[in-house]
Amino acid sequence: MSSALESFGLWIGTLARSWRSEVDRRLAVFGLTESRWLTLFHLSRMDGPVTQRELADAMGVRAPTLVHILDRLENEGLVERSTAEADRRSNSLRLTRKAGPVLQRIAATTAEVRGEIFAGIPDADIDTCLRVFETLADRLGGRARPIRDAPDRKRR
Repeated sequence: MSSALESFGLWIGTLARSWRSEVDRRLAVFGLTESRWLTLFHLSRMDGPVTQRELADAMGVRAPTLVHILDRLENEGLVERSTAEADRRSNSLRLTRKAGPVLQRIAATTAEVRGEIFAGIPDADIDTCLRVFETLADRLGGRARPIRDAPDRKRR
């Protein structure tokens, strides 16, 4: 394996952790931990009520991992749980109105970080990276796809 390919994989992991860590640092002043803001973020990107399992799958974690996080978000009035219509053994999740301002804060913070780290990088370079990521995701069976791409792929 070439050292460039080996470095590529290492860079992806390092950048993902660093990016998330920077967002986490900025949201911590609002009392949002990474697990809480990521849960709210993912839930906000999913259509309609979803089951805990669907949310866990989207986040790449096990369903039991979410229980404590969802308990706290529910106690704060940010998430509602109810019995799923399709399967009474499952919980259905939905964001509350109270989650709106928190989601706006998350969106503003992530946009700010994104704007800073992508500043000065040509769109053509970003488009090339996205094509490579899409190819890699396809080769991994599509498991690595984001929940939903922005319709216009606008990054700034």
